[in-house]
Amino acid sequence: MNWRKLNHALHRDLGFLGVGLTLIYALSGIAVNHRHDWNPNYRVEQVEMRIAPVPAGVVQPQQVQQVLRQLGESKISRPYFQPDPENLWLYADTRMIRVHLPTGRVQAEKPVKRAFWYRLNFLHLNHAQKAWTWVADIYAGGLFALAITGLLLIPKRADLKRRALVLSLIGLLIPLLFLLASD
Repeated sequence: MNWRKLNHALHRDLGFLGVGLTLIYALSGIAVNHRHDWNPNYRVEQVEMRIAPVPAGVVQPQQVQQVLRQLGESKISRPYFQPDPENLWLYADTRMIRVHLPTGRVQAEKPVKRAFWYRLNFLHLNHAQKAWTWVADIYAGGLFALAITGLLLIPKRADLKRRALVLSLIGLLIPLLFLLASD
């Protein structure tokens, strides 16, 4: 088998091997790139509850503890906030809880993991670490080899060779231009 056939076989097999990982990284990459538009990891669920009414006015720490007990919460993660005499905002873990004191009406935000996207982004951002780091590094090396073997597949026809080189050069210049523009 000559080097050209070997290169073609290597390029083909690396391409097939990388299909699944490429699809996962592509999907999660798009999701991660648009975090400012939506949270790909969590959706916020609104929950409404009722507690015993609390007199309006400046809330005292013991009243906050009473509200927390009624909500089944043991503690808040940061100081409470009272935007006005009738409302109390509590922060428990990742949830925001709004209490309308005179009516006892409670609105809570509860983040819920998006099963599909959370798992994809977990891998893409390498939160798994450990063995996944090796998988990701091997995949990156495979992509490098795929690019090099692809360049070696450039046909001998002059028009196709010129086209392949121009497109490859453009693909290399795009990230370089962004890097230069970011300084």
